[in-house]
Amino acid sequence: MTTTARKPSSRSSAYFAHSSGSPDTESWQPLSDHLEGTGSWAASFLDRVGFGDIARTAGLLHDLGKYTSEFQRRLAGGPPCDHATAGAQVAVERFDRAVGKVLAYCIAGHHTGLANGVNGDRISSLEDRLAKQVSLDPVWEDEIEVGGPARPQLVPRDAKSRGFCIAFFTRMVFSALVDADYLDTEAYYAKVEGNSRPRGGHPPLDCLSDRLDRYLRNLAGEATASPVNALRADVLAHVRSQAEKAPGIFTLTVPTGGGKTLTSLAFALDHAIRHGHSRIIYVIPYMSIIEQTAAVFREALRDGMDDHADFVLEHHSTFDEDRIGCREAREKLQLAMENWDVPIVVTTAVQFFESLFGNRPSRCRKLHNIAKSVVILDEAQTLPLQYLRPSMAALDELVRNWRTSVVLCTATQPALRKSDHLREGFVNVRELAPDPTRTYRALKRTRIVHCDNLGDTELAERLRAAPRALCIVNTRRHARELYEMLGDVEGTYHLTTLMCPAHRRERLDEVRDRLRSDGPVRLIATSLVEAGVDLDFPVVWRAEAGLESIVQAA
Repeated sequence: MTTTARKPSSRSSAYFAHSSGSPDTESWQPLSDHLEGTGSWAASFLDRVGFGDIARTAGLLHDLGKYTSEFQRRLAGGPPCDHATAGAQVAVERFDRAVGKVLAYCIAGHHTGLANGVNGDRISSLEDRLAKQVSLDPVWEDEIEVGGPARPQLVPRDAKSRGFCIAFFTRMVFSALVDADYLDTEAYYAKVEGNSRPRGGHPPLDCLSDRLDRYLRNLAGEATASPVNALRADVLAHVRSQAEKAPGIFTLTVPTGGGKTLTSLAFALDHAIRHGHSRIIYVIPYMSIIEQTAAVFREALRDGMDDHADFVLEHHSTFDEDRIGCREAREKLQLAMENWDVPIVVTTAVQFFESLFGNRPSRCRKLHNIAKSVVILDEAQTLPLQYLRPSMAALDELVRNWRTSVVLCTATQPALRKSDHLREGFVNVRELAPDPTRTYRALKRTRIVHCDNLGDTELAERLRAAPRALCIVNTRRHARELYEMLGDVEGTYHLTTLMCPAHRRERLDEVRDRLRSDGPVRLIATSLVEAGVDLDFPVVWRAEAGLESIVQAA
């Protein structure tokens, strides 16, 4: 959605939401304007999933506490005061328990974060927040028309998950409210300051789909005729033909070398356009894959070399903004990190799942933009076992009540379907790839051999004797020790997550350059390279690990 400033109300009011810094209140924002503007923004975010009325109500009530003389003195430089409690109290008093409590959580926490249901560590409870004494000027009822939002029609997975379903719903309404509040306030101050922030203006998904089609046609025209390339084309065509299927949970099981990255992007664009989804979100476990994947997307979707592809957002802690040369594109991406209002987001599993379970406004602000999107979980086998059940519950909830499609994309598909061993597993999961077993046989290009017990000294000798080799070990310490044993051998490189992203990226580029030349290259690395990083070696030594790690390394 493109941010637009609302026209100021023609009504005059003694109550204001924000001051311009000038003693002349003529330029201050009327409180009723801010409440109505926030309500409109919030409703627009959740209308697409059928919950716009409760989001609008949250926006209309969120700053009722500013209808007090204490807050108006605050705007003129007075002491801080609470303005979030009053709206929460009104919501509890006026609406039934199901709606009132949801609104109260969102309104009371729209600055400080969602409260606990009961007292807990570090976070106050909603009951404590509602116990405050607040006196509102009743004039607010003449300025704001608040209807009664309908009770949300949610579909929990089962009776036990009803509480989780309501909590998830509350967090989504909270997200819509917080983002709406920020955007309406931002629009007011942009007008006061005579400038605007570079949000929106992105190409629509059908335009990006046309660009991808053109890119794929060029790739196919340049590719040499081979069984592997023919199979990749078959996989791509078959997966894209599945885009008509109803939204839900899908698997995309394609071995390494089968073209999963662009195939999954093509499906996501086709599926999103067919079913009216708003954006595509790629969730990736490793930083090295994020940078590589975002670069592939920008290359495939940009319109000419002068297109900075600011519609592809990398959101992770080590994003190097200096790689984006254009200042305006850089600013647009920085702003898009706040609420994910872009067509394509590439982020980490940590960022994605911690946001879904967060309570802070800054972390939750983007959640409503996950609704009615296509979420691709790349390297799905890396979902951490200790957090598997809550992660799966969140994904199931996104599909069940928030019109989201989820694609589990990997060469080593985890067993996440409902079974006797995983009663909380996914149901009605559909495979997108054509006959994965046949595809694996056709793309088999490696042979796995057990080396028995191999000490570091003998391993180092074998690496010295191999002009091109990759060695993957399980710990950073082991990788460093092996590298030091080979430090005097030409073309030896070391790669671990202890390196800063720029250094890691530089090292990978050096390795790829040497692989394209005739020189020797030996890479000692941890598991960060074994899933999704585009490297090809004739031989790989892999320290003993789980079977999925062995397959990924191969």
